[in-house]
Amino acid sequence: MNLVEITWLDAEEYGDIGWNSLKDMKAYSKKPCPKMRTVGYILFKDETHIAVVSTIGKKDCSSVNKIPCEFIIKIDHLKN
Repeated sequence: MNLVEITWLDAEEYGDIGWNSLKDMKAYSKKPCPKMRTVGYILFKDETHIAVVSTIGKKDCSSVNKIPCEFIIKIDHLKN
């Protein structure tokens, strides 16, 4: 399994349930999306998304993290 570090931009939703101040929402909307980093073993990769797990054994693994390719900034391959 290939071990990688993926740097990607996350989509985000902001605001409280119910009505929000338009002024506050406009100010927040100008902030950049959060840059995230995920380290894991690649289970699947195609032109739409990459799927990784953080922990893997012979028969079991952790939960799968799927990241859309459009969100990815870069993928660095790490030594296993």
